[in-house]
Formats: sequence, structure tokens, C-alpha cells
Amino acid sequence: MPNPNHPKPGSSTLVQPIRQMADIQSIKKLLASKPRDLLLFTLGINNGIRTGDLLKLKILDVKSVKPGQTIQIRESKTGKLNSIYINREVYKALRGHLEASDHLDDDYLFQSTKGHQKPLTIMTVNRMIKSWCRAINLPGNYGAHSLRKTFGYIQRTHFGVGFELICKRFNHSSPSVTMRYLGIEDKEVLEILTHEI
Repeated sequence: MPNPNHPKPGSSTLVQPIRQMADIQSIKKLLASKPRDLLLFTLGINNGIRTGDLLKLKILDVKSVKPGQTIQIRESKTGKLNSIYINREVYKALRGHLEASDHLDDDYLFQSTKGHQKPLTIMTVNRMIKSWCRAINLPGNYGAHSLRKTFGYIQRTHFGVGFELICKRFNHSSPSVTMRYLGIEDKEVLEILTHEI
């Protein structure tokens, strides 16, 4: 019998952003004793960089950064340069990870525990994020892309950042691509009708 949680062959499943700040805090609490995972989550939701690009980071790239500094990376999908910004939340998680165990400069920041000198794979990160969301009873479909989508969604709904700026951050071709990517819900469109003019 086919698994109802798996897409039909040839179709794709969209993963969702984590939409509530309370759920983000719950996941951070859940990961408090797992410094590597907490850093991956925190870095992803604070920067909106594709997970595949985060997984390429090495200890040498980050070991001496301070809050307010940036790290330049080249996106594998677009070939464009992009910046990872080290805000206080990211810095705290980064220090926690670096101080938790010994790392060599050439080690991957998100080292796999299975293969020596290998980073986590996207497939592993997908499983990890699904398990974190399940652990806090968050309904919906989540995966590696959820970190990037969460960044965009929270920037827009919590901080009021417009689609044009998020589009630029994501290196999308147009704001309409960003709107589709972030999955605007019908109830949100209906909400604007409640604004009295």
C-alpha cells in the first residue's frame, strides 16, 4: 500500500515555513543540547540561505567572525555571491557549537557523524527538520527548505519586510516568484478585506 505521506511519482511536495515565533522557540529549546543542530536551525532561519550552501561551510570560514560581520559565499544554484550575516542569535549558537567539541579548520561546520570529513546531506537535514517539527506537534510538511522559507515568512509577517526586499535576498527573478515560494494562504488574502478605509 502506498505511503500517504509520500508524493505520487512525478509530483512534488511543497514544504512549509514555520509560521509562529512560539514554534521557533520550541524547536530552539528542543535543540538546546545539540549545538550543531541548533546552529544549523538558527543560521538557516536568520539568513535565508539555501541549506545546501550552508552545508558547504567549514570551521575556518566561521571561527573568527564576530556579531555584525558577514561571510561571503557563492550560491551553488545561481552562481551569485551572497552574504551570511552573523547576528547575536547566530553568534551565540555558533560559539556554542565551536566550544562543544574540538574542531579542525578543515572540518565541515555541519559535520556528519557517519562519514569522516563529510558534511550532513540534504536528505539527512530533511529528516532532522521533519523530526523536530513532529517533536513539537507541528502539523504540516517540513524539510530543509523550511529554514529558508521561515526566514522569508517571519521577515514579512513579523518584521513587515516587503516582497521586493525578500526577493532580492533570495536572488529570485521577481517578487511574484517569492510570493509563490512563501506560500501566501487564502486567509491572509481575505484578511486585507477587513481593513476599513
